[in-house]
This record gives sequence, structure tokens and C-alpha cells, in this order.
Amino acid sequence: MSVVGAAHTPTPARDRLDRHVYPIDPWRLAECRYDGAHLGRNETLFAVANGYLGMRGNVEEGRDSHEHGTYINGFHETFTIQHAEEAFGFARVGQTMVNVPDCKPIRLYVDDEPLLLSVADLDTYSRTLDFRDGLVRRRLVWRTPGGKRVQVDSTRMVSMSDRHLAVMTFEVTLLDAPAPVAISSLLLNRQDGEDEYYVRTAALAAAVDPRKTEVFDRRVLIPQPLGVKEETGRFVQGFRCAESGMTIAVAVDHELTTDNEFSSNYHHDDPNASRITYRVDAQVGVPVKLVKVATYHTSRSIPVPELVSRCRRTLDRAVSEGADLLHERQRAWYDGFWERSDVEVEGPPEVQQAVRWNLFQLAQAAGRAEGAGVPAKGVTGSGYSGHYFWDTEVYTLPFFTYTSPECSRAALRFRYGLLPAARLRAQQMTQRGALFPWRTISGEEASAYYAAGSAQYHIDADIAFALNQYVEATGDRDFMAKEAVDILVETARLWADLGFWRRNGDGVFHIHGVTGPDEYTTVVNDNLFTNVMARDNLRNAAKTVRWLADHRPEDHAAVVARLHLEDDEVSEWERAASRLMLPYEEHLGIHPQDSQFLDREVWDLEATPRENLPLLLNYHPLVIYRFQVIKQADVVLALLLQGDSFTPEQKRANFEYYDPITTGDSTLSAVVQSIIAAEVGYAELALRYFYQAMFVDLADIHGNASDGVHVASTGGVWSALVYGFGGFRDHGGVFTLDPRLPETFDALTFRITLHRSRVRVRVEADAVTLTLETGEGAELVVRGQEVRVTAGAPVVVPLDGHGDRIPGLPKPWGTEGVRRSDGSVITASLPRAT
Repeated sequence: MSVVGAAHTPTPARDRLDRHVYPIDPWRLAECRYDGAHLGRNETLFAVANGYLGMRGNVEEGRDSHEHGTYINGFHETFTIQHAEEAFGFARVGQTMVNVPDCKPIRLYVDDEPLLLSVADLDTYSRTLDFRDGLVRRRLVWRTPGGKRVQVDSTRMVSMSDRHLAVMTFEVTLLDAPAPVAISSLLLNRQDGEDEYYVRTAALAAAVDPRKTEVFDRRVLIPQPLGVKEETGRFVQGFRCAESGMTIAVAVDHELTTDNEFSSNYHHDDPNASRITYRVDAQVGVPVKLVKVATYHTSRSIPVPELVSRCRRTLDRAVSEGADLLHERQRAWYDGFWERSDVEVEGPPEVQQAVRWNLFQLAQAAGRAEGAGVPAKGVTGSGYSGHYFWDTEVYTLPFFTYTSPECSRAALRFRYGLLPAARLRAQQMTQRGALFPWRTISGEEASAYYAAGSAQYHIDADIAFALNQYVEATGDRDFMAKEAVDILVETARLWADLGFWRRNGDGVFHIHGVTGPDEYTTVVNDNLFTNVMARDNLRNAAKTVRWLADHRPEDHAAVVARLHLEDDEVSEWERAASRLMLPYEEHLGIHPQDSQFLDREVWDLEATPRENLPLLLNYHPLVIYRFQVIKQADVVLALLLQGDSFTPEQKRANFEYYDPITTGDSTLSAVVQSIIAAEVGYAELALRYFYQAMFVDLADIHGNASDGVHVASTGGVWSALVYGFGGFRDHGGVFTLDPRLPETFDALTFRITLHRSRVRVRVEADAVTLTLETGEGAELVVRGQEVRVTAGAPVVVPLDGHGDRIPGLPKPWGTEGVRRSDGSVITASLPRAT
């Protein structure tokens, strides 16, 4: 094996935003100057969402936009996947999230001159996203072509208290001269040509970038008859998806208040475009305020008229309560969220702001996603077609399991609802049990490229892992006994059937023909990550079935009857788990990523031009597959999720081997590399990777923030703080803390909820302080010391002064690289900026 290059080093940990435009504020993201150069990114950064409904941060006026976007989680169209060459078992039905009718536009005309931010003469401008209440607020003073100054104040909110609701306000005040003012509010189905340029360019991009959404060349939303026509001031539209048959109704209500004389003109004849225009004889200093309330209801089968009735009821209730009360309820919801979830960093001020933005995005992605999964981009953009991946269970749910466990339960119950489709998919793949789809919305496999998609069987074990993590953290045995056990049993059956015992008598259980998390190495034998996760899946399935037999015999009998479970199945799971092949190379002291990985040539990353990154957009897959080059952490991720299966020496050796050949082309990678770098002693490197993850979207490091928030990375930011620097681990129901506080942090404070008891953990250089905030108490192990946290005085555990590293491991140095234990230098992978 020849090593012909090393990966590039990521930019040293530093702030990545222009603070003249985006000032530091611990609780807000602010834009102090209109930034037309970064429209796509900023539409993502200033999006508002609640897990069900999402609205991109398009300007209120509805123009000067990169991508107009309003999305409903799970609302999708289907299409037939066209394969260049067909084969049995290929995914047949594609699914993509639909851009639903847009209620955001509110256009302003003064002296019949339109406000267009790209050309407007703005005396002042500010837009803020407040993490404490989820509101986007904008204030500007516009100097019209005629020289009149106009102040415009607006707000936008997607409600957490009523997930079907959005509330917008738009207030206009003339500052120095009267003028005729027109405010035009619209509801647009934008699929009929208004965004033709965007559709063409997006289609071109989608042709070469698999991360983009599909673009249809046909009408997707078919207008439906609504019955009774709405009264003036209220819009209603209803549609049915042409192929999926899903239905949607949207309704919008308006209230204009002003002491000026005004009239209104209502247009609703076009089923794809509704408009109301208010004409105001505006006087100086007399405000004109429009309150616009919108509601969306969707279904897989319910006719549109029924959804319209739901919209009317939602609107009637919201209008009677008023915008102020709705804003108060929003603040109360977020007060509770931050009380449970906040992570406080006493250190560089840009860190606190960026951390809270990332945590806020988790609330927006899943806070009210009941009955649906968590899309890879949440509901902030069209990237990855709104599909659900393993991202949910491995990167997003740990945050919710330990801060808002009801959200984890909802996401896991959603997976349980997909179990029948997963059973069918296993049958299609000639396997027993259940095989969950690699990417999906409806439950059917939607991955057209099986080598880097359907072959990632590890998703079964990832879901089982999240289930066990949730149950151990919450004690929710009822959920496990009644529903979740079915997932464990059916996924264990899949592994027992997929794997095999070699006939040469070595007594080892192998799993062949799968792809691990690293999508640059596909369809391999005995992938280390897959095997170690499958082993955990098999063990926990057997453990759960035996626990039910001993402690809940009625539930056990029901499982046996429901799933036709045999005793010898459970014994076979235990036997397979005990003998599962885990590749190990004695000479190097590492675990090969798969059984043939070390036989490949090492990719020369140092000689690879930056313009050829990411590799997946610049090289044929077969070229990439021939080399040792890694898209994202694979073995290194196993070191985190199954950390109790590896010694400290093995973790260090594996990290040192794999980190230099990891490109970081996936945003899922930096957070894991940060966590393990912290654990094995590379504190400076851990901090660099943490910054890289923290600013993935804020600084658009990968060049695709315009497609929506990288939700898995935001979850990973929490994990990097809590698992990495906080040193929290949760193996087998034992919760431990072994902190590695960065030298640039004075303190780190986070909350974890264990069995309904919330514990505040404060990490300082010389001590960990544990304080019970709610509940009866919790037990943890801090640096090997068992601790019981109860009401009363906090528990303080002194540290040894080496909280940033394991004693005895080499301390990182320099900015160009980090020295290995053998004296050579390790460099880390670059963020993939374009």
C-alpha cells in the first residue's frame, strides 16, 4: 500500500461571517445591510418553520429571490424512476416534496413605484431572526424615486402552538410627505410559470448534483373545486397532487388597520393566484398595518372540501385571538424549548450565537413534526427532495432524546408506521424481516442509485440504535413492549438472514455486499460500521425479547403471536452477534473499513485540485471506488456509537489512520471527527472541526446552503458540544461524563434529561458541576466516579486539570498539522467551499 498524499488541513478555528453585515448577538441572527449577493443562503438562514410547515426567508415583496419556497413535511408528488438499465428490485417510485402555494408575498407601491430591494435607495435596513420567539423582523426606511421616505416594518412567524398556522404583519408609515400607497397581498401557486428561470436553472443543477431536488416538467398541483366562495379578504385554494393523490388546502385572512382613508379590491377568479390590493391615501406619521394569517392542511386521501373546512376553523380561531396573543404563545413555546435545550458557551462570542442558531434549527425541523419524519433539510429548502434518511436517528434524535424526548418518540413511531413497507422491501430484496428504505417520504425506497443508496443496510441498525437509546434514556418500556419491539425483531431477522456462516469452519458470521456510511466505498464485504451496528441490533433484540418474557409475559406472548417468533430465532441472534466478523489489522493496529479496504491505493488528496472537490461531482463513481478515500466518517463514527467496543488505543490508531484520507465532502463528517478528535486527545483539531460544522450553513462552507439547512449537521453540533467537549456517553444504559473542554472555552453548560429528571451540567477546567433542575434525580459516572444528583445542593466533581484530553495522549500543536504518537504529522480534511 502506498500513501501518496495527505488530506488538507481545515481552516483554523475562527469566525467566518462578515460582522459588519451580520453582527454578533447571542440570541439573534441579524442582517444589517441588504445582501443581494447571498440570496439563496440567506433565504435558508432566515427561514421560519415548525417541523410541519416551513417558509423560506424570501423578501416580503416576493421578488429578488433565489428560490421561492413554502413546504409541508411529507407532502409530496410521486413519479416513475427511469433507470438506464433495469434490474429486479430497483426502486420504482420516486417521491419529492412539493413547493406548495406561497402566501408570503406582500408588495408595496408608493406613488405607484414598487419597493424592490435590489435597486431601492435604503436609508436604513435590518432583518433579524430571534431565537427566543422564532420571529423574523425587518425594518427599513426606503427613499422613493420621488424622494419620499417610507418606513416599513414587518414580521413573519410559523406557529409552534398551532402547527398549521403562519402569521405575518406589514406596517407602512410615511415619514415626511403624504402619498398614495398600495399594498398588494398575494397567494400564489408558483408552479405555473412565474419562476420559469429558477425552474430551468434548478433542472440543470439537478442533472449533475444528486443532492438537488427533482424538477417536474408538468403540472403537479391540480386545482380542485372548493364549493362556497369565500368572503372578501379571505383567500382559499385547494389542490390535489397529480400522481400521489395527496390533497392540500390553504386559506389566508387579512385585517388592515389605519386611520387613513382606504379601499380594497379583491381578485380570486384564478385558482392559482389570489390577490387583494389595499389603496390608501396615506398621511405623514399615520401607520398602515396589515395582519395576514395563513393556514395549511394536507392529507393523503381526504377530499379538499374537508381540508377547506379545517382551514376555515383554524383561521376563525386565529383571527379571533389576534396576532399579539399568537406571538405570546410562540414566545412561551420557545421559553420551554430553551429551558430544556440551551447550551451555554462561555468563550468566543461568535460561538454562542452560532450554537443557538444551530439548536434553533432543530426546533424548526422537528418541533411539531408529529406523524412525519425529519427531512434532511427540514422544511427550509428543496434539497434532497424532502427525503428522510438515517440522519434522523443518528444525528438528530440524540438531541431530542436528551432534551425533548416526546419529539424522539414521535419520530420513532413514524418509523414504526413504515414497518409494513419495510417488510415488503425486504421481500423484494429476497430477505426475511424488514429493510427500511435508505431515502423515502412515503415508506417506499426512493434511492435510484442502489450502490450508494439501497445497499446501505445499516439504516436498520441505526433505527434500532436510536430506539434503544431513547428507551434507555427515558425508561419508556411501554413503547418498547407495545410497538418498538416489532422493529427490533424484524431488523434482527434481516441481519440473521443477510449474514452467513462460512463453510470453512472458522465459526465467524459475515455480512457481504453492503455499503457503510462512506459512500465513496460501496458494496463491500464486512463493513466495520455495518457489522458493529448489526451486532448491537442483534444483541438488543434478543435482550428485549428475553426481558419481556421475564418481566412482561403478556406483552411477550403478544409479540410471539403477532410476529410468529420462535425461541431458536432469539438464540441464533445471540450466536450471530457473538461471532460477527469485525475486521482488524494487527500490524497497523486498526480496524479496516471493510475486508478489502487496505488493498486499495490511497487517493492523493494533496494533489487533487480544489475545483475537483467534492469528488462525487467530478469523478465517475468507479474511479472513486478504486481508492482509499472517504467521503465521511465511517469507522470513526463506529468509535462514537459503539465506543464501548474499542479500547482507547484502538480509537486513537483508527482516528489517526482514517482522518487524513477523509475528504469531508459530506456535512455529516466534521461533527463526528470533532467528537473523536476530542476523545483521543487532538483538542485543537477537535475545535477546528467543530467550527467547520458550526458554520456549515451560516458561512455556506459547502456551497449549497441555498438548498436548505443541513439538519443533521445542526444535530451534530449539539453532539460535538455534549459528546465531544462535554464527554457525555450513553452505553448500555450507563451515562458517563469525561469532559474535554477547549482552551478557548471558560465553561460549557448543557442539559440532559434522564428518566424525566433534567440535569444541568457545567464543565469548567477544574470541575464538573451537576445540578438537578427537574425530577427526582439521576445517576451518572464522572471520570469513573459514580454520582447521584438529587434536589438540594449541586454535586461538584473535581477534574485533574486535563479536561481537554486523555492523560498520556499527545497534545496537539501547531496550525499545519498534529503529531501522531509515532512522530509523523496528521493533517485534517478541508471544508469544501466553492
